[in-house]
Amino acid sequence: MELGLSNRVAVVTGGGSGIGQATADMLLAEGCRVAVWDLNVSEPSKASQISVRCDVTNRTTLEDALRETELQLGSVDIVVHAAAIGSGYFGFPFTRVPPEAWQRVLEVNVMGMVNIAHLFAPRMLERKQGCFAFLASVAGQMGSQTDPPYSASKAANINFAQCLAKDLAPSGIRVNTVCPGMVKTPLNESVWKAWVEQQPVGDQRTYEQWASEKIGSVIPLKRWQTADDVAAMLVFLCSDRCREVTGQTINVDGGCVMHW
Repeated sequence: MELGLSNRVAVVTGGGSGIGQATADMLLAEGCRVAVWDLNVSEPSKASQISVRCDVTNRTTLEDALRETELQLGSVDIVVHAAAIGSGYFGFPFTRVPPEAWQRVLEVNVMGMVNIAHLFAPRMLERKQGCFAFLASVAGQMGSQTDPPYSASKAANINFAQCLAKDLAPSGIRVNTVCPGMVKTPLNESVWKAWVEQQPVGDQRTYEQWASEKIGSVIPLKRWQTADDVAAMLVFLCSDRCREVTGQTINVDGGCVMHW
């Protein structure tokens, strides 16, 4: 299927690993020129890709990253915002997570999204074109107790994306959100680490055991979702095939939300 993405310029935040990296790779495969923005960057593998170190909570580094991107690749058409963190704690109940652990999560996951929106929206409005795709989580749709700060931040992402979609639609700029289910990423593994540290020795599970049990109980399709599964949806939403899709929250979760 032709997606009409050839020669578009895309920025992927959090593109150094996990779903962000998979998305950057797919955008490159579709013919985009891609800038990967991350705290940890590596040498780009293709001439049409650049890597820029920046912090989504620091507007100065974001402005520098945008200048570098525009200088090397041109005006940005597509923004995929995947940068996010967890608290490093395990809930059940929320009192296990100290209030001070919330601040950094909300700063990165909520204010990081706000910073990205403020950075790119004015340029898109001037050109009357562009699209945003934000990575949220099913945790933000069902009050997951696993990591309450993370869940709350993902709910905020979904809500703010809808606000953006309404504001920007008159100028033809689209905004959508994708919510993964269970994906093997460093963030997912960090949830297991926080859980296992709280368990008596006899109740501990390996990451694979823990994940298998969780998938069996909450994912109707009974399998992992992959980074590529989620990336494929993000890329599709940024394409001409989805020109009438905005303000939507799409789940790539093996039916998890349906289960709940």
